[in-house]
Amino acid sequence: MTDSLLPQIQTSTEKTQDSEQPQLEAMPITQHLVALRKHLFKIVGALLLIFFCLLPFANKTYIALSEPLRKQLPANSTMIATDVTATFMAPFKLNFFIALMLAMPFIIYQLWAFIRPALYEKEKNLAFPLLLGSIVLFYSGIAFAYFIALPSILHFFMSVSPETVAPMTDINSYLNFCLKLFLVFGVTFEIPIITLILILVGLVSTKTLAEKRRFIIVGCFFISMFITPPDAISMIMLAIPMWMLFELGLLFGKLLEKRHKTEA
Repeated sequence: MTDSLLPQIQTSTEKTQDSEQPQLEAMPITQHLVALRKHLFKIVGALLLIFFCLLPFANKTYIALSEPLRKQLPANSTMIATDVTATFMAPFKLNFFIALMLAMPFIIYQLWAFIRPALYEKEKNLAFPLLLGSIVLFYSGIAFAYFIALPSILHFFMSVSPETVAPMTDINSYLNFCLKLFLVFGVTFEIPIITLILILVGLVSTKTLAEKRRFIIVGCFFISMFITPPDAISMIMLAIPMWMLFELGLLFGKLLEKRHKTEA
């Protein structure tokens, strides 16, 4: 009788284990691609919608972007366009960048909706706050670059220009400079999220990061020296936030480790 009940118990156990696995694992690769295509279509549609809605205001948007530079220019200087198409392409590129930034929460949500069925409940509870935090930090980095870093950097470069040279910046060059600066600061402000992910997956521990703090601080200044314009102001204004953001990520990592120990 015991031998006859053993296969039934094993079958029941296997069914229970199978029901705990995510439903997405049973889907073939073609269905994964179909689901991904659906989310990509939504992302592209939202991006194009925002882009065309903002297109009539492209010139006004560029005027707002160039305001920090125009405030620093001498009275007899102005911005110039060295290319025939620059007066059209510069606001066009800026408009696409802004549309991408405004659509970023929707893009993150679509990516989250795609990977969500494959996650366990504990992973879902951790992943969504990290995604939300990454959006907020990315916007914070761009705001810091526009309102604080950009005016200071422009003031430095204008103050060191020779008196016999009238600075007249090309609108395309200025746009590329601003977009690079925004992306650098936006990615830099993701350091707390990156630190938390490294701690959560077990690649590093908060104790190890705390012990290597001096090397990480030197690394922040070393990295900022290569990815910022060649001046000390830019390097300091990027390196110090990198350091502070690392400390913030380390603090949250310690809180998570303490929470996990309490639960264990």
